[in-house]
Amino acid sequence: MTVAQRDAFLAEFQGFLVPDFYGKSTVCSLYLDTPDRRIIRASVDAKGFDKPAYKEKLRLRSYGTPKGDSNVFFEIKKKFRGVVYKRRLMLPLSDAIAYLKGGEKPVSSQIMEEIHWAMSFYGNPRPSMLLSCEREAYTGKDTPRLRITFDTGIRYRETELDLSAGSHGTPLLPEDAVLMEIKTDGAIPLWLAHGLDKHRLYPASFSKYGTAYLRSLK
Repeated sequence: MTVAQRDAFLAEFQGFLVPDFYGKSTVCSLYLDTPDRRIIRASVDAKGFDKPAYKEKLRLRSYGTPKGDSNVFFEIKKKFRGVVYKRRLMLPLSDAIAYLKGGEKPVSSQIMEEIHWAMSFYGNPRPSMLLSCEREAYTGKDTPRLRITFDTGIRYRETELDLSAGSHGTPLLPEDAVLMEIKTDGAIPLWLAHGLDKHRLYPASFSKYGTAYLRSLK
């Protein structure tokens, strides 16, 4: 959507939404992949986006620019037949980096075991691309399991693959573009369904990492 569409949407439905825990933040995601980009190639090809039944991504995520002792999230994101599952573990950035360099598992938990299995399966992937954006996040006032985010200034880089190096990068979309994501584990409320129809907003497939990867190939 455009910035104007976002502003109109939020103005009309402000009574149904409240800022979530993070509110406005700079989201930085460091994607892990193999040297031949095996993980992202499972989702895209040179002509565009495929739709495999199952795909996954591994990444480190921070809100803002972290320091060595700042907490970040180690995430494994899975998508199966259109449904997204995300598992994540919070730990200090220094522990995450040590693990990526071949260190021991920093914690003992079920999520850590899932991440470790995926890391082993792909042969210990390394930082491949860093994507950042400015995010506004909301949750439903009466529907707390609904979350809507608006991302602007989406940018990427393939150098300085370190979350502590800041959020700079090459713009991925036009300056006026806004990416809205609606996340829910059930049916969306009626007011939102009517609102999307009124503002002529329809579902579309979009992957930040996939789009940046295809851009880098060109």
